[in-house]
Amino acid sequence: MIKIFICLYLLLTPWVQAKQLSFSKQPQDEQYLFKYQWLDHHKQQQSMRFLLSKQALFERFRMLKSYQGEFAQKAIMRKVKKQLNATPLSGAQAFFLPQNDKITIQVKGHDENSVALAYQQIKKIEQEVTSEYFKNNYYQLFTTPDQQTGVKIDHINIAKDSVNDFKMLKPIILDKVLAKNIRKVTNYVLAFVQNIPYSTLESRITSSGAGFNPPAKLLWENQGDCDSKMTLTATILRALMPRISMAMVFIDQHAFIGIAIPAKAGEMSIEHEGVNYLLAEPTGPALYKLGKLAPESELAINQERYVAEAYHSDGSL
Repeated sequence: MIKIFICLYLLLTPWVQAKQLSFSKQPQDEQYLFKYQWLDHHKQQQSMRFLLSKQALFERFRMLKSYQGEFAQKAIMRKVKKQLNATPLSGAQAFFLPQNDKITIQVKGHDENSVALAYQQIKKIEQEVTSEYFKNNYYQLFTTPDQQTGVKIDHINIAKDSVNDFKMLKPIILDKVLAKNIRKVTNYVLAFVQNIPYSTLESRITSSGAGFNPPAKLLWENQGDCDSKMTLTATILRALMPRISMAMVFIDQHAFIGIAIPAKAGEMSIEHEGVNYLLAEPTGPALYKLGKLAPESELAINQERYVAEAYHSDGSL
């Protein structure tokens, strides 16, 4: 049975609570028009409208699904077998044997040296095929802060491959934010995402991505869990600020982002791989500004119970 975790809702906080005043979407030719109204960190009403293509909404990441180990192993073994058929082993033969819902490879050959070399070649092929399978399906190996290992959605590459669909937001948002600096732009985006209704986060390890919504799908459904909202926020910020370095930060039951700008007194930041990141909470419903975290998030950071993944610009935007 999948264990369900709830992100750090923190309803009883002194912070302003999110309130999405209205949301609608309607078709326009090969696009959909999205309309939003919400209250920002100062309880001021904000609004935004923009178009998203049907391709972004319904085609991008259409193949994305939760990781299933048995299905993945069979797909990987099929590709390994195909490669071995195309380039046969020297002095040995591989046999693919079903065993306890898995497939094992047994090698027989003329001598021990041939068999040993064959196993090395197969291991190399399997590693390459597995890496390709993970990349093509947006999976990655992941170790939690308490050292549990498993497979999760590759949030960084989901964000990277979503940016082009959200570039049209740059002039729209910059027109809304009169003082065009990183902090004001980021807080505008944070309030927008924090006001989108929240859905529960399933354990990253046991669910392997079940319940995750890529950025465009999150907007279509008008809801998202912590990981989904973090990925949407990173995508929008990358579309707005192509060259700024960011980080995705994971703690137990929650996720948030970091932006590579200096922190002010009293603000939360981390250092990761030699870069300082100012932290932010995209999930809501509490409307935290850039640099402010929920108490549980702050505790996890102070106790170093987090995993950070750098999201650097590839320089192509």
